[in-house]
Amino acid sequence: MIRSHCNRIKALPNEISMMTTNLPSGYHRDLQLLKEHLFPALKTLKDCIEMAGLMLSNIEVKKNILTDEKYKYLFTVDLVNQLVMEGVPFRDAYIQVGRSVEDGTYTPPPPGEAGMGHEGSIQNLCTEEIKALMDKAVSDFQFEKIHTAINKLIS
Repeated sequence: MIRSHCNRIKALPNEISMMTTNLPSGYHRDLQLLKEHLFPALKTLKDCIEMAGLMLSNIEVKKNILTDEKYKYLFTVDLVNQLVMEGVPFRDAYIQVGRSVEDGTYTPPPPGEAGMGHEGSIQNLCTEEIKALMDKAVSDFQFEKIHTAINKLIS
């Protein structure tokens, strides 16, 4: 729901632009139609932020999830990438790993022994980098200014 609502909100500038296109200079009643879209969008954005907060406050991390049998083939992509890095053409590496899965000879790496993987992969989540970027974004954001503007709009 958050994704869908946020996509609607992201479309709002284009909608406003289209509504105000070809207006002669000066005030026109056409602009009152903006209120039908703009004010509910502010409430929707506030609701999305509340939903995200509720969702994040209730997340539970499941430890040792990778030991579950259903994740057995999770690291096949990493094996393909490893073979490519060793000089095996991608198509051949893909076929080789696929065949090992089909004939039952593929064995996943023991937990904690998988390669680093690419940035953002399950073994290389880059959480410290993401946290640093998030901390910077939050510290640069002028929350008080936004709260003041929203309160002015609402009252």
